[in-house]
Amino acid sequence: MLKQLLNKERGNSKGFTLIEIVLVLAIAGLILLIVFLAVQGAQRSRRDGQRKNDAARILSQAEQFASNNNGRYPTAWTDTSFQTAYVAPLNITPPGGGVYTYAGGYPAACPAPNTVYMRPLGRGVQVKMCLETAFQELTNS
Repeated sequence: MLKQLLNKERGNSKGFTLIEIVLVLAIAGLILLIVFLAVQGAQRSRRDGQRKNDAARILSQAEQFASNNNGRYPTAWTDTSFQTAYVAPLNITPPGGGVYTYAGGYPAACPAPNTVYMRPLGRGVQVKMCLETAFQELTNS
């Protein structure tokens, strides 16, 4: 009976109404938007994961430098023996290519991704790397 009533109101047409089509398109658009945002977040996390791994490798090289230099850690990126003998052989490149920027100082805010800061601590060194979302700090002391 309900079917007969609906068919009477529609004039016995067998197609979709404009409202039904718009509703389906809106739902499909929302699903695509959610998937697009999730993929972007996963890619950002993967890139940040690679940067964290690179920062850990640099910190490991600082440990190796100290082991070979009577416990003296590199004092800055300007320590060319550390740069050429320990960091350069790692052949690390940031996600998406390019090069890491090694800078002095220790800023509170991250100026740009792929920037690496290092500062000596009492009996160790701290490496700070700019990720896309925040800083990653690694300390060995």
